[in-house]
Amino acid sequence: MILCDSEILELCKRGAIEDYDPRLINPASLDVRLGSRIMIESAASPEMVPLSIERATAERPYELVPGQFVLAETVEIFNMPEHVAGQFALKSSRAREGLGHMLAGWIDPGFNNSRLTLELKNERQLQRIPLWPGMRIGQIVFHKMSQLALVSYREVGNYNSCLHVAPSLVAA
Repeated sequence: MILCDSEILELCKRGAIEDYDPRLINPASLDVRLGSRIMIESAASPEMVPLSIERATAERPYELVPGQFVLAETVEIFNMPEHVAGQFALKSSRAREGLGHMLAGWIDPGFNNSRLTLELKNERQLQRIPLWPGMRIGQIVFHKMSQLALVSYREVGNYNSCLHVAPSLVAA
C-alpha cells in the first residue's frame, strides 16, 4: 500500500524525515532536495572525491558535464520506521532535462539517521545540467509493509548513520 499525503505528513511529524518541507508533500510522495555535498570522479584516483557545492545557486550552479557521473546527497535525513519502506524516483522535470538516476533508490525499513546518497549522471551529449543545493531532485514514495521484517535494516544496514554523501561501502 502506498501512503497518501496525510500519512506522509504524520510520518514526518513523528521524525521519520528530518529537515523536510511540508510544502513538498504531494498526494502520494514527498519531494526531496539536493544537498550541498557531492562526490566526483578524478583521473588521479579510482576513488570518488568529495566536493562541496554549498555556494552554488540556481543563478551560478555546479555544471554537470555531458556523461559525468556524481554521487550526491539529499537535504533530508531519514529515520524509517520498521513498518514503512521508501522508493526514490527522480523528478520527471529533472529527467526531461537529461539527468539520469541509477535506480538504486530503495529505502529499507530501519534505514536511520542518514541522508540518501543519489547516483546521478548527465545523459545529454552536448549540454551541461545545472545542480545546486536545495533544488528539487526527486521524490520518495512510501510503502507500508504487510508485516515487520524478520531482520531490520537498523541491525544489518551498511549505510545507517551516513550524514554525508557516501561511496560504496560493500567489500568485493
